[in-house]
Amino acid sequence: MFMKIISFTAVSLVITALVALGLILSERPKELSNADTEGSLDFASIIALGHSEVPDQLGVEMGDGWNIPVRRYGDKDASKPLLILLHGSGWVGLQFDSLAKNLSKDAHVVVPDLRGHGANPERRGDVDYINQMQDDIAALIDAERLPNQSVILAGHSSGGGLVIRFAGSVHGDKIDHAILLAPFLKHNAPTTRQNSGGWARVMTRRIIGISMLNTFKITGLNHLTIIQFTMPKAVRTGKYGHLATLAYSYRLNTGYAPRADYLKDVAALPKFTLIIGSDDEAFFADKYEEVMSVVTDKGSYNIVAGETHLSIIDAPTTAALIKETLE
Repeated sequence: MFMKIISFTAVSLVITALVALGLILSERPKELSNADTEGSLDFASIIALGHSEVPDQLGVEMGDGWNIPVRRYGDKDASKPLLILLHGSGWVGLQFDSLAKNLSKDAHVVVPDLRGHGANPERRGDVDYINQMQDDIAALIDAERLPNQSVILAGHSSGGGLVIRFAGSVHGDKIDHAILLAPFLKHNAPTTRQNSGGWARVMTRRIIGISMLNTFKITGLNHLTIIQFTMPKAVRTGKYGHLATLAYSYRLNTGYAPRADYLKDVAALPKFTLIIGSDDEAFFADKYEEVMSVVTDKGSYNIVAGETHLSIIDAPTTAALIKETLE
């Protein structure tokens, strides 16, 4: 009987693996044409940025010896909060340059290029393991925080999702407040539009296949690409086009968002301020409070009239709301 159970388990595992491999092989990355990017987000606010007098990037050593590149705005001062800003998918910390300068008198602002991103990543669009970015943030907080200094973790889009994931992790007690700018909750959350408003080409069958293998602790294919971003040609060929990351591996993409039970991560948030534009193309602005308030009463929800998914970053109202939080 015991041998029959083992044989049945082995056969089930083989069948599952074959089904998973079939799903993975049935969907692959493709060369995105200019037509594929026509329905993407409105990048006008990004393209128009001039970025003058940008602070130099300095490396902060992580646990594995890699130096995460960061820009610092304002002076280190324990009487002011440490504010860390996490960029959205496909882009870099430079997206916060204007906002960080605006906030530099109210906080010591630290803006990293997350692992797998930036001018010279180890491997663009990939990390070593699923939770590596949240571990990097914990190491960055430890390196930058002064004794008795409060810590505010902020993020835009996927960066906001990473803030939520961080709150639900073993490192969650390192932050005192969170700021969520149009945060990504999960692909199946009521707040998310289909394909994030046309921004993402998601390889669903491939994700299902790799997830099936991960259920059996088989992680050897987690480096495979499972999502591509429809970055417009004007961005890809522009001044900062070399900074763009156009695709993510399974392990990076998984670790850049709340866990499958995203409401459990939401419930772990400290006090938070959520800010989103009424015209956000990727998410439904009016659904956040309805979804998140079911598990937490710690949030302040702010919808800014006329702002889009990307323009919300530099909206005057955004800076004003964050300054209120810092004060």
